[in-house]
Amino acid sequence: MKVWTVANQKGGVGKTTSVITLGAILALKGKKVLMLDTDPHASLSYYFGIDSEELTHSVYDVFLHSDSMDQEHWQKCVWQSPVPNLSILPATMAMATLDGILSKKSGMGLIIKKTLNKFASDYDYVLIDCPPVLGVLMVNALAASDKVLIPVQTECMALKGLERMHRTMQLIKTSQAKKYDVCIIPTMYDKRTRASIVAYRELQSTYGDQVWEGVIPIDTKFRNASMEKLPLPIYAKGARGVYAYNELLKSLENN
Repeated sequence: MKVWTVANQKGGVGKTTSVITLGAILALKGKKVLMLDTDPHASLSYYFGIDSEELTHSVYDVFLHSDSMDQEHWQKCVWQSPVPNLSILPATMAMATLDGILSKKSGMGLIIKKTLNKFASDYDYVLIDCPPVLGVLMVNALAASDKVLIPVQTECMALKGLERMHRTMQLIKTSQAKKYDVCIIPTMYDKRTRASIVAYRELQSTYGDQVWEGVIPIDTKFRNASMEKLPLPIYAKGARGVYAYNELLKSLENN
């Protein structure tokens, strides 16, 4: 089981889109994939029509019942997406209270890692969608990861968000004594605009080989697919956005 965490301390950069698109491509290749939503805003869950306010079981269960979580309880929490092999562990707004409940207890940063290890044989890949704020949820997601993917919109303000994320990872790296395999993904790239070109060059000059050499382009089909509650590889498999994520996946699997 490979665990990839998709994180950035800035919203609107393509985190959820990256989780859904990569997850769908892997599932179409026959891989068993779990998408784990750790954002209390539950964008990933809502994408597939899951109303987080109506859920009786969710990621919240993992934090409250981690020691006693068994296969039966786990299966109550996990939803099947419209794509075979692609399942979802949805989020709820109640997760916003976890920092207050767990932050002063020891060992709370490893709950997701320990729980996923219990069910490792069920999945080939786990893709974790993170909230855009540093807290117990992001710490858990990073601690569980084999690889950290950081989508960054190719515009100047988004680069400031990447600076915060980079500092956060240095801080967590020190506290957990863990080395992270990081891939920075330039997203929403528009080759017609000077802003995208300048931001992309700045990413490369500042972060070097941590930056994926390709880009995820602006593609209106992402929005159309979300309206149909389908991943883009299902909605429009020939879309340029799908091609870009396929190229990204090749790079991730080869590194």
